[in-house]
Amino acid sequence: MSPAAANATLRPELALAAETGARLIAGIDEVGRGALAGPVTVGVVVVDLDALPAEALTAGTGVWPELDGVRDSKLLAPGARKTWHPVICQHARAFSVQHSEAEQIDAVGLSAAMGAAGRAGLQEVVQQLGRTPEVVLLDGVHNWLQTPDIPVRTMAKADTLALSVACASVLAKVERDELMEHLAGEHPEFGWESNKGYGSARHREAISVSGPTRYHRHTWKLTQHALPGL
Repeated sequence: MSPAAANATLRPELALAAETGARLIAGIDEVGRGALAGPVTVGVVVVDLDALPAEALTAGTGVWPELDGVRDSKLLAPGARKTWHPVICQHARAFSVQHSEAEQIDAVGLSAAMGAAGRAGLQEVVQQLGRTPEVVLLDGVHNWLQTPDIPVRTMAKADTLALSVACASVLAKVERDELMEHLAGEHPEFGWESNKGYGSARHREAISVSGPTRYHRHTWKLTQHALPGL
């Protein structure tokens, strides 16, 4: 197995706990950032380090046996993502998946739409937990979450390294893919069952011929290969 395809572990979460004292950590990741159609989707997975099996905390390995094999969703085949989805939900202390639709992305911009979905996800896990996670571990180097009441730590490649974030990416990917497959039944010409709303040649050509739907991001350059920035 190449280093890029290594399974995620709890080492980043344990390092964060050693630095801050936090034991209840929310990993957050998004999917659909670069799509032309459909929502941007944010997954939140909370791990409670005080409730983990001893194996995950010994020898500094950070390996959680029941979740050993979870990786960033982009490194898992579709069937593997679907297999892991219920396992992650079973073992997470709390979890949520939230969507910001194309209309909202057009109205407020991508970063703000991602932040709105992420904050909604945090509100849901707070309701599940009856308390607020002590810290958020966010994939990337830009704090698009902008939550005022929970400290946020950004981490490059957290979705490949940190288990909570990898789990969040899997939940978000599975649920967004299923949504796009459902929407493909309404608009079969765009091929959303395979491209999931991203800018494939077939998708762009169909937009040129048929025009965009209400599920498209109308402020984006839908028939060109240049994507807007954040």
